[in-house]
Amino acid sequence: MSRFALPVSAAAAMLVALDGTVLLIAQPSMRRELGAGAAALQWTSTGYLVAVAALLVVAGRLGDRYGHRGTLLAGVLGFGAASAGIALAPTVGWVIGLRVVQGAFGALLQPGTLALLRLCCPPERLGRAIAVRTGAIAVAAGAGPLLGGVLVAQFGWRAVFWINVPVAVLIAAMTVALRPPEVERIRQRLDLTGAVLLAAALAVLVHALARVPDDGWNGPELALGAGLLAVLIGHERRTPEPVVPRPVARSRPVIASLVLLLTSSAGLFGTLFSTTFRLQDALHLGPLSAALRMLPLTALMVLGAPAAERALRRYGPRRTALAGTLLLVAGVAALAGPGGGGSAPVATAVAAALLGAGFAAVMVTATGSVVGDAPPGHAGAVGGLKQTAMNIGPTLGIAAASSTGPHGALPALAVLAAVGLLPAATLPAARPVKRRGVVAANG
Repeated sequence: MSRFALPVSAAAAMLVALDGTVLLIAQPSMRRELGAGAAALQWTSTGYLVAVAALLVVAGRLGDRYGHRGTLLAGVLGFGAASAGIALAPTVGWVIGLRVVQGAFGALLQPGTLALLRLCCPPERLGRAIAVRTGAIAVAAGAGPLLGGVLVAQFGWRAVFWINVPVAVLIAAMTVALRPPEVERIRQRLDLTGAVLLAAALAVLVHALARVPDDGWNGPELALGAGLLAVLIGHERRTPEPVVPRPVARSRPVIASLVLLLTSSAGLFGTLFSTTFRLQDALHLGPLSAALRMLPLTALMVLGAPAAERALRRYGPRRTALAGTLLLVAGVAALAGPGGGGSAPVATAVAAALLGAGFAAVMVTATGSVVGDAPPGHAGAVGGLKQTAMNIGPTLGIAAASSTGPHGALPALAVLAAVGLLPAATLPAARPVKRRGVVAANG
């Protein structure tokens, strides 16, 4: 394995995860300094999310066509440059515009982080590399609120964007030093019509889901997004070179893993959204106290990732994914029970630990299936689809939590997470052992 492949993949994933979490801490200070209204402030998050979700699959296809090292390098440099621009922004309008640009570059860098692991890791070490990457994301997500709080308190909101710049430069330097094995790429033309339809459908759906707390489920954008998806599916069936390659669409392990990631991330992040509001609004805990009460989630994600990798090797994807999904559902149900919503610290800690352990098992298993079972030449496309599921899932979960009320949110989210048992049950019982040469050739 190239010695820089795993550090590059983990660091790039941490950069994106940190950026999203520290922004939440920075927004109140940003609003005061820039005089931004609530709607404009919301677009500093929504603009990024819409851009990244819309472009991930297209970015992955570009990596498959032109090389993942180049797209990752362009993405991380653009991400860092956009961060510097945001730190210098004079108005909230500039912040929103540059956040959209940052989202576009974030989409460009993310699929390559998984595809490079596929290229550079021997099959027997791929699961361990994915577990390390999952743990790194958990550390970033857990440390984000604390780091953001320190930076904003000491240096102001602009510091949370300045800190991205040296990190991006470091990742770019490691990427330049990275020497992935040369593979034969599939010279498939990118269907521009399909790419535009896919980007438009995802952008509309993500924006519509983000508006559910205000507009409900009857907004016209949801219908428009569904209509665009229907048009896309019809176009994909007719075109000889669809934007989602047919070998990917026909891969049962890949599709099952994507659905599992969607439902699990929806259940987890919707639960975190609902519980955070209960801790701070109903129980009147401060942000730091609320974060500490949920700290076992981060701890068990970090510790659970390598344990999940060992379980994956011993028990196979199907049983590991089923166990992880059940743990996740149990964690949501425990938070919905007496004392689990935060009023009893021990019960909340146990529930948070179940959430962390379950989500770690799902992440390691599903990501391993997406990366390891990617059809030849399409690692970037499936990496883009994986990151798309991980962007849409939390938005769906928050929409479900906000629309079912304080008493119905957690039961609804437990059901949503339990839907993941269906795709988990269709994963292979055991992962076949692949030779190094076969995996490398699959690019």
